[in-house]
Amino acid sequence: MTPDSAAGLDVAVLLPCRNEAETITGVVGAFRAALPDARCYVYDNASTDGTAEAAAAAGAEVRSEPVAGKGNVVRRMFMDVEADAYVLADGDGTYEAAAAPRMVERLVAGNLDMVVGTRVDAAGQRARRRGHGPGNALLGWLVRAQFGGGFTDVSSGYRVLSRRLVKSIPITSRQFEIEPELTVHCAHLRLPCAEMPTRYVERPPGGESKLGTMRDGRRALLAIALLVRDVYPIRFFSIIGAAFALAALGLAIPLFLTWLESGLVPRFPTAILCVGLGVVACSAFLAGLVLDGVSQSLRQTKLLEYMRHPSVREALARGRGDGAHGD
Repeated sequence: MTPDSAAGLDVAVLLPCRNEAETITGVVGAFRAALPDARCYVYDNASTDGTAEAAAAAGAEVRSEPVAGKGNVVRRMFMDVEADAYVLADGDGTYEAAAAPRMVERLVAGNLDMVVGTRVDAAGQRARRRGHGPGNALLGWLVRAQFGGGFTDVSSGYRVLSRRLVKSIPITSRQFEIEPELTVHCAHLRLPCAEMPTRYVERPPGGESKLGTMRDGRRALLAIALLVRDVYPIRFFSIIGAAFALAALGLAIPLFLTWLESGLVPRFPTAILCVGLGVVACSAFLAGLVLDGVSQSLRQTKLLEYMRHPSVREALARGRGDGAHGD
């Protein structure tokens, strides 16, 4: 892969920001230096510290998303910005902007849909909070166990994405669970993806982290559970049905043994509860079967929308891409 092999590709750098006035100038400057031909967009997410003014002064095109939450910002960026490839990063200065050209080149070389910048702490630094490493490893294991794929850093906010991926994913996340949602979307549709190690550094002095270890961990776990429900409903509702069925069975066995011994059923409320739990269990299994058909139909719809857009190689060959244009 030569350094200019991606020349001619329409690349947009997307930086969602909230109260990053202390860091955004350096981040915009670093990405403009790394990708001089790319358009740089900063989406201000209800900042109160002059982030928008600092970003504009640094040379970025500044837009706004008033509804707070990273997922809300990313959804707006994906809807608004037209390009062949998208570099998605944060405005806090923790990601290695110099790695962006290599990630774009990897996207083109493999004709991929996503390249994830896996985070490697810079020498002598502990950029991630205590607990983030084990928590991210747990999330990665859950995603691999439920959806497949070989992703190791599912929470990385540094990604290079193809147009066909960006325009085919119906984002539902509101907060920082956006990264697991992007990962699951690719794993579910079996899209070609790769990971690249990138340097992860501490936030510069004056920066304020928006992350909360326990809060965001709970949100990510809930997001994965909801994604299992949406992607594999038969698996999700079968687990619920099995839990109710086991509860019904556990309560029914003593009643059955008593009936065998005496011919009587002395605890009618318990017997009624067993019947109710059994009905709920059967209903859950049936819901899973019905929703599985709906899920398969939605998957086909996503694939059809995905195939409607050109791959990065096709876009590169066409110069600007099928329907892609600067805005």
